Amino acid sequence: MSKSIDVTDLNVWYSEFLAVGGVSMHIEPRSVTAFIGPSGCGKSTFLRTLNRMHEVIPGARVGGEVLLDGDDLYGPGVDPVAVRRQIGMVFQRPNPFPTMSIRDNVLAGVKLNNRRIARSDADDLVERSLRGANLWNEVKDRLGKPGAGLSGGQQQRLCIARAIAVSPQVLLMDEPCSALDPISTYAIEELIAKLKTEYTIVIVTHNMQQASRVSDKTAFFNIAGTGKPGTLIEYGETATMFTTPREQATEDYVSGRFG
Repeated sequence: MSKSIDVTDLNVWYSEFLAVGGVSMHIEPRSVTAFIGPSGCGKSTFLRTLNRMHEVIPGARVGGEVLLDGDDLYGPGVDPVAVRRQIGMVFQRPNPFPTMSIRDNVLAGVKLNNRRIARSDADDLVERSLRGANLWNEVKDRLGKPGAGLSGGQQQRLCIARAIAVSPQVLLMDEPCSALDPISTYAIEELIAKLKTEYTIVIVTHNMQQASRVSDKTAFFNIAGTGKPGTLIEYGETATMFTTPREQATEDYVSGRFG
């Protein structure tokens, strides 16, 4: 299911403001890649370009190339909605649909994509997705209850179940643990390790320990100053990035000297 991502000379503008400049990288399938860097350096903006989610902001545009297993995501006639079916997104704060049951939350993406599904198939998909998000045993007896009634960590795993229900190849996660307590954070990190056997995962995190625990590769972004674009400073194996980085700025950031 998982696919590789190749980015070449990507630039992102919001109207006339260049937010991210000249980013190139290769993301391996069935791996976890962490984006780190100080606030405002373009990590989340760049993450959103990988499934064209940034386009919901008026004036946003992109230059460069993003390939999913060789297919140009910004090619002529490519439907952004189809891109987002292949590349799912989990946001910073858990966002289950508050009026929907746990079951309907899982099926929401499938229904939004106008997929007809038999009741028995829907039941199987709900169970499979909740098991995939390591949530089934906790909610199997209350699938008709509101998703908003779950704890914060459970809500985030419900959002992951909703994302994987549409069978994506890639999962993007924008600081998925920033609003969670340490126990819930540990549960999400365990889940990420499990999910990478089936999906390509890219995660934005401000937690250096989390990046070192969950990711195979790490990309460090930085910004030269106010009004300047975010740029990719260094990208490599996580173990190397946290022990013997090539760039002084990377060492200063991961060691806590700034950021």
